[in-house]
Order: sequence, then C-alpha cells, then structure tokens
Amino acid sequence: MSFTHITFEAGEARMDWLGLCAAFDAGHRLPKAEIADSFLYRTPDTLLSRAAWIDGLGVAVKSATIFPGNAEAGKPVVGGVVNLLSDTDGSLEAVIDFHLVTKWKTAGDSLCAALKLAPPKVSRILIVGAGAVAQSLREAYGAGFPEASFAVWNRTGTRAHDLAERYPGMEVETDLGEAVASADIVTCATMSTDPVIRGSWLRPDQHIDLIGAYRPDMREADDVALKRARIFVDSYDTTIGHIGELKIPLAGGAITREDVLADYYQPAAFTRAPGDITLFKNGGGAHLDLMTSRYILDLVRGAA
Repeated sequence: MSFTHITFEAGEARMDWLGLCAAFDAGHRLPKAEIADSFLYRTPDTLLSRAAWIDGLGVAVKSATIFPGNAEAGKPVVGGVVNLLSDTDGSLEAVIDFHLVTKWKTAGDSLCAALKLAPPKVSRILIVGAGAVAQSLREAYGAGFPEASFAVWNRTGTRAHDLAERYPGMEVETDLGEAVASADIVTCATMSTDPVIRGSWLRPDQHIDLIGAYRPDMREADDVALKRARIFVDSYDTTIGHIGELKIPLAGGAITREDVLADYYQPAAFTRAPGDITLFKNGGGAHLDLMTSRYILDLVRGAA
C-alpha cells in the first residue's frame, strides 16, 4: 500500500489561513457531507471518533483523545490520528499529523466565520484562554485582520503573559468584562463547563466566536449572550444535539431551534446588519477535518 505520510513540519511550511478558508468555502459547495461522530467518556477524559465522506473529496477518519489532566504533567491534552481515504477506491491516501490537521481546522473554522460575520471595522480582537488553541487563533486572526490589535485574558495570568510574549504588542487583560466590551471580535477557547462570557458585557457591532465547548455539559456563553446575538454554526449536525453551548439553552427554552440561523451549507445567510451582535459556534466537525486534510495533501503534492 502506497500512501503519503505528512508530518507537522512538512504541512505547516506550506499552509495559508486564507487559502484554507477558500478550501472550506469550496468544500461546502460540494454535496453535503455524511458525518458520523461517536463519543466515549471517562470523566474528565474523552475519546472522540469522527468520520466524514464528501463526494469528490473522499473520506477522513479522525480519532482524538482529550485528557485535560495531562496539562499538569506537562503532556499534550489532545492526541490522535487522521487518515485520509480515496473517494475513488477507498484506499489510504495519506496519514497526516493529527496536531497539524486539528490546529488548522480549528482556527481556520473560526476565521472563516469571522470573515463573513465580523463588523466592517475590526480594531481590537480579544482571545479568551491561553492554551494551545489560543496561539493558533492569534495566527489565524492575524492573517484575516492584519490591522487589528490583540489582547488575551486567561484565568491564570502567567499563561496569558507567556502567550503575549510571543507576539509583540499583544496586551494582557485582567478584567474580562471590560476586555470583552472593548473588543470588536471576542474569540473564546477555554475548557469551561460554566459560561465565561456574559451577555451583559456585549455591545452592538461585535462578533463572538465560541470554540472551547465540545461536550454536552460544556458552554462558554450565558443565556443572555445567546438571546442578544444572531447565532450561526459551522454545522447543524455536529453542534445542536451534541454540544452544551446550544444543547443546554435549547433544552431550557432560552433559545429556539429557529434562533440558530444558518450553517456553512447556507452561505448566503451569513450576513450581518449595522448594530448586530453575531455569535458563531465552532463545532469543528469531521467534514472540516476532511476538507483540511485534502487541502494539506494537495499542497504537499503541489496540486494547490
């Protein structure tokens, strides 16, 4: 069996954030993805297995382990593997570094939505959380909004300062409420089960990007934030019934299914009007892993 093994370094050297966003847009013009997710839990640990098949792109199978306790031991919190299979004959085309696919898929997903939903003038971007995803978000949003200034807030100030030191000019915020109110885009990537973003802090002409919640018991924004915002998702199939960010307020009646206005398969609906607060839930489904993996392979093979 002949396949391409793509390391993190080999893929990273060729990647481009805006190019990936274009690949996402193109992928959503193809037939709708078939997606299957399975979750196994051993609190607080999670095994997430995701598969997607898109006619014209092929099949991706990704298995991820999330062990939050690893951080204290200095080990990666997330691990796993990604396999890309041929759409023509089902053969293995590539084994791609899990962290490469996850990094670019996760931050690229959020950037793709922000490019559609952010206010016309973006002067300040706040990153909430200072974990591994935060660095990717700084890179992605920096590519999409090169004129914006950046700030970071984290529960542990030391980690926020560590992130800020990587990027000259990035500020460290200590008052989350004031930081949220002063930002045009707020991108949130925490491991919180309780909301950290309060709707009372929001103001007109903001875009809120929620990434961290991936389990049914997790959320990052409170009911007030959801009620005040125009809500969008990357995929109905991988967010509404699976992730607490929407599942909990839907079950409690804070919002209705009709309040979730569109996913990426409805690009014309990704609009905003002056004064809107837009909110995007990044679910990071397997179809996006597939689109990212195909983009990586095409770049490595020189086809993109």
